[in-house]
Amino acid sequence: MDRSQELYANGDQNLEANLIRHEETESSSVPQTTNYKRWLRVSIYVIFVLFCQPLATILGRLYYENGGNSTYVVTLLQLIGFPVLVLFRFFSRIRQPKSTDTNFSQSPSFTILASVYLCTGLLVSAYAYLSAVGLLYLPVSTFSLILASQLAFTAFFSYFLNSQKFTPFIVNSLFLLTVSSALLVVNTDSENSATVSRVQYVIGFICTIGASAGIGLLLSLIQLLFRKVFTDHTSSAVMDLAIYQSLVASCVVLIGLFASGEWETLPSEMRNYKLGKVSYILTLSSAAISWQVYTLGLVGLIFESSSVFSNSITAVGLPIVPVVAVIVFHDKMDASNIFSIILAIWGFLSFVYQHYLDEKKLKTSHTSAVEDLHLPVEEGHTNIQTYDHAYII
Repeated sequence: MDRSQELYANGDQNLEANLIRHEETESSSVPQTTNYKRWLRVSIYVIFVLFCQPLATILGRLYYENGGNSTYVVTLLQLIGFPVLVLFRFFSRIRQPKSTDTNFSQSPSFTILASVYLCTGLLVSAYAYLSAVGLLYLPVSTFSLILASQLAFTAFFSYFLNSQKFTPFIVNSLFLLTVSSALLVVNTDSENSATVSRVQYVIGFICTIGASAGIGLLLSLIQLLFRKVFTDHTSSAVMDLAIYQSLVASCVVLIGLFASGEWETLPSEMRNYKLGKVSYILTLSSAAISWQVYTLGLVGLIFESSSVFSNSITAVGLPIVPVVAVIVFHDKMDASNIFSIILAIWGFLSFVYQHYLDEKKLKTSHTSAVEDLHLPVEEGHTNIQTYDHAYII
């Protein structure tokens, strides 16, 4: 009987040892693979934001420069491309294997989801219209770089909504990006504002500032929603939020388009477009797709990181607009513009370095948790209990 008990005890110890070694291997390999996948997603989202936002802004200005006058059309361009995301969502679900996970998390109710999509959609429609008015009355360089003030608004709202902590590198990044934008705004060529009255210029400036505040509030709210509402943390939640808020915002803008009567002028506007009817359609459709891909990248960065990081990437893309404007609209590029772009890149690298430090700290903490599994345990306690505690943490 004693021999059998000894064998049973040895078997339990071997089982515990095998479990611990197995979980140590998983904990050291799975997070590393997951980390690579995460940074790949972040890189893709960064590319979406950096390239699509400047492209969409330039196309919107191109529409105004060649005979377009409807602010509701430019507003709608920022929203109406969401069917592209619907198709992407559909094919992603087809390719995604069926989940065998039995650990179901409680999904938000229909009422909560409807309220979230409605509120964010209304906010999106408001800042999209304000930005369309600002782009109409301001030079494209001035407009794009005033929008960089959204960094300050995002930091302000995130401080209250998300308890955002600012390290020296983050503060340095925000400072450099803000100064970068301020330099170009102050140095704006005055001849660009000769085609509009001073009242219109002030209206454009105020609307652009309002759009920046709206973007900052929206990004902070989305980060809060991912913590409080979309707790399952899936890419489907990112896609659904981008799609449904764009759907709501598009409906609101369409109501405004028909209520204002601007829709009646669209046929003549297309006929009189300086670059022709085909270019008119291509300009609007390309802008719509660019804005929607930009939205996907923006929401994705919030999901993977934070609203402040997402907004900083947007600010890095804003100085690209003046460079493109030199080629497309023959704007001037002086020393201040070049220095502003250098500051923006510096600020971006500062922010990326801070996230590198955060990832390194997280990896160190995980390694320490794994090493704790090797600590000797007191008599009467099991390694399984110690491991479970470390795993939960």
